[in-house]
Amino acid sequence: MSLRSSGTCCAVRGCTNNQRKLNLWLDEQCFEHAPRTKRECSCDQRYTFHRLPTDEEARRMWLKNLNLKRPPKTLYVCSFHFIDKKPTEENPHPTLWLGYDRPPDKKRRVLRRIDSSEPSSTSVHSCDAQTQWVDPGMEDHTYSKGPIISCSMSTPSPELSHPVADGMLQSDADSLLYTGIPLVEFHTLVSCLQPFAPTTSSVPVVDQILMTLMKLRQNFVMADVARRFKTSQSQVSKTVGQWIDIMSEHMRDLIPWLPRETIRATLPQAFKEQFSNTTCVVDCSETVLQKAKNLDSRSESYSHYYASNTVKYLVAISPSGIIMFISDAYGGKCSDRYITQSSGFLDYLRAGDEVMGDRGFTIRDLLEERRVNLIIPAFTRKGSQLTNEEVTHIRRIAHARIHVERAIRRLKVYKILSQTVPINLVPKIDKILKICAGLVNLRGELISSEK
Repeated sequence: MSLRSSGTCCAVRGCTNNQRKLNLWLDEQCFEHAPRTKRECSCDQRYTFHRLPTDEEARRMWLKNLNLKRPPKTLYVCSFHFIDKKPTEENPHPTLWLGYDRPPDKKRRVLRRIDSSEPSSTSVHSCDAQTQWVDPGMEDHTYSKGPIISCSMSTPSPELSHPVADGMLQSDADSLLYTGIPLVEFHTLVSCLQPFAPTTSSVPVVDQILMTLMKLRQNFVMADVARRFKTSQSQVSKTVGQWIDIMSEHMRDLIPWLPRETIRATLPQAFKEQFSNTTCVVDCSETVLQKAKNLDSRSESYSHYYASNTVKYLVAISPSGIIMFISDAYGGKCSDRYITQSSGFLDYLRAGDEVMGDRGFTIRDLLEERRVNLIIPAFTRKGSQLTNEEVTHIRRIAHARIHVERAIRRLKVYKILSQTVPINLVPKIDKILKICAGLVNLRGELISSEK
């Protein structure tokens, strides 16, 4: 099938969705329904296109919202810009993420009837009319004689305010900078998480999610995030805490343990010749913690490798680069073997699997109990050198293992994991690890597909 663009693309400013990208996505293999492609399976399509309506009033509203200087003759808008993912009777026009700062809605005058019996703090002015129309913004005094209907300017409710995200995320570059994922994936994530949003907050859901991802991606201090979103620091702290809980609960499916058939079908060239039975590649990484006041906590988390207090966690990726497992956080003094044994990682392995690691993973006995093979570089023997075959084997393992280090580097793009974790977020570090791993998988292919 030809992958050339059909010419159908979203007309919204900054939106890069088009038919060619959709075709490429549809021709990918579906992890859930492998070996069928996403075009053949029953999964929801990534996005759809909707043409400018023929009804004159609807056309006018569409063009007004899109605010295009030169609208194309054949105009399409993708489903990301509709509240219901398509034009509906309740929400027929595109209103989301339109690529420009929409002017705020005009303030509406609200009539407030004031009973003349209310005491007035000002002097009484004579007036022939029994009813006066006044604007308190223009008047220094109110009349106390007769019923008065005042006209005041109401402030738009916070729920109707324009999201900060619309002006902040204009392109993939903006989205990668603040969230770590492309713009389309960010909109998809917002759509999936919206039903679970807290009902108590007046901040738009898209802004709540964005400020949480900004905290993870750039590790901004809360006061900085509060200023960017024009809200209080306490509100930001509360929102980030709530959304870390929500995201960790509902993003678990973004870290799938792939079936063996899928792993074999997506095996990169670096594994096909020498390590065709590899199930996963494992490694441990550490993140520095803000030093605790409690001496016992300091002792448990002290890492001699980093000479600092850290948390340590195990990461397992598929040969194709998908993070399939990330453990909870352990104290920096824990060994790779201890974390592997107690994290639940071994429960995912089946007889006949192969696990690739570095020399630090002295877990061969644990794997042999489950009839799983361990691939690690050879150890040097006392008083002897490695043979040429062993050196070649080590180089091949290093060439294949580099991908787990690349996956960890993608994790560390989230500065909450590459910088010092604030002491107030340490209780949520397990959830933060799961969220960041899911976001890394959303970012796209780690290893380019060979032709």
